[in-house]
Amino acid sequence: MTSTNWAERSRQAVWHPCTQMKVHEHFPPRAIVAAEGPWLIDDQGKRILDAVSSWWVNLFGHNFGPIRDAITDQLGKLDHIMLAGLTHPPVVELSERLSDLTGLGHAFYASDGASATEIALKMSAHSWRNRGRAAKNQFIGLQGGYHGETAGALSVTDIPLFREAYAPLLRLSATLPSPDPRHAAPGVSAQAHTQAAIDALAAYLAEHHAHTAALILEPLVQGAAGMAMYAPEYLLAVRRLCDQYEVHWIADEIAVGFGRTGKLFAHQHAVLPEGGEGGHVKPDFICLSKGLTGGVLPLSAVLTTDDVYAAFWDERVVHGFLHSHSYTGNPLACRAALAVLDTFAERDAQGLDVLARNRVAAERFTQLTEPLTRHPRIKATRHIGMIWAWDVDTAEPTFAARYHRAALDAGLLLRPIGSTLYVMPPYVLSESDQRFLAEGALRVLDAVLADIDRLPASPAPVVPVP
Repeated sequence: MTSTNWAERSRQAVWHPCTQMKVHEHFPPRAIVAAEGPWLIDDQGKRILDAVSSWWVNLFGHNFGPIRDAITDQLGKLDHIMLAGLTHPPVVELSERLSDLTGLGHAFYASDGASATEIALKMSAHSWRNRGRAAKNQFIGLQGGYHGETAGALSVTDIPLFREAYAPLLRLSATLPSPDPRHAAPGVSAQAHTQAAIDALAAYLAEHHAHTAALILEPLVQGAAGMAMYAPEYLLAVRRLCDQYEVHWIADEIAVGFGRTGKLFAHQHAVLPEGGEGGHVKPDFICLSKGLTGGVLPLSAVLTTDDVYAAFWDERVVHGFLHSHSYTGNPLACRAALAVLDTFAERDAQGLDVLARNRVAAERFTQLTEPLTRHPRIKATRHIGMIWAWDVDTAEPTFAARYHRAALDAGLLLRPIGSTLYVMPPYVLSESDQRFLAEGALRVLDAVLADIDRLPASPAPVVPVP
């Protein structure tokens, strides 16, 4: 009879992502067998609150009816076809609606965020080549930036833990200072630090624009850098400088899109002076994934400008964008994404849409986490939209792993990034769910710090998380 010890069978058969597998000799993976709303249920019947949206993908809770029903309906019509030479209604409708929402078009699809990054980088450099400017094939990333772990994505990622082992395989980009005010020198204000980052970008482009294809960044929130948050004024300068020096701007909205920052897309916080088209800045490329399907099916999309698209419009095959993916524009995933967009467009009985309800929920959760924010071991707190982060005053390298394991025991899925504790929950937490999360996060912090303070530092295994 086959064993139902899922954790042990997983350890023997599955190579888990972003994990030193030896950790699971001592700390087996938790086996999840069901989920409903914001709650996961393990094989022992224990309920665990999904406070990080299962790696930032889940928007409306697990087993969300409208997405489930859309996929079921589509499965009875068309499960999958190749998108080369063929098309289908869900991919057309999704592309049209994403274009209406972003002001960009010509959606190109893949399955994950790193693939979206690869597509945008290739598309940018290739478009310059097609225009007779092949020397523009280099890229700029920001300090602490994270854009995925495939080779091209790693080349514009500035997280040594992920990149160093593969450095010989990469064509590394230039890394410029982040506007994250935590990097400000002593006595330097956040505003002055932002301006210094803008000046550094301007100086670099003045010297290197002839060889620079694109700048890629995560608008307003650098997730893997510990939920680093910066001012939208930086994005206004990015748009101006990229226009001035003819460099594409790639907005990586993979983690921060679909309402995470309080607007549908994070770059929309950068409001143009009165009279500006659309009211906010617009990138040349936007990369979407994670919340695109509400965390139900793998799908990513890259949208771009008419000008970039026109660079590939040619009789010559070699001038086409010859990137491919067997599951490009999968109909089931596209229907899930359409259900997500429908949900954002709907209003409840009080006339509130998702973003408006999130503002109410965010205000309440911020109040509930005041005791955590005032904790004597919290050095800094950040919040935007539905993302909260607290920097913990500890140098213990095992803090994140210890906290993650203790939180699971307390019924919470929380995975600190280094010494930064963060919360990025689904949008459907009730007030009692929020209270459970706020009180549990604080209680676990006290317990973990007490253990760290009581015990000598040890080389316990670390669970790295992006």
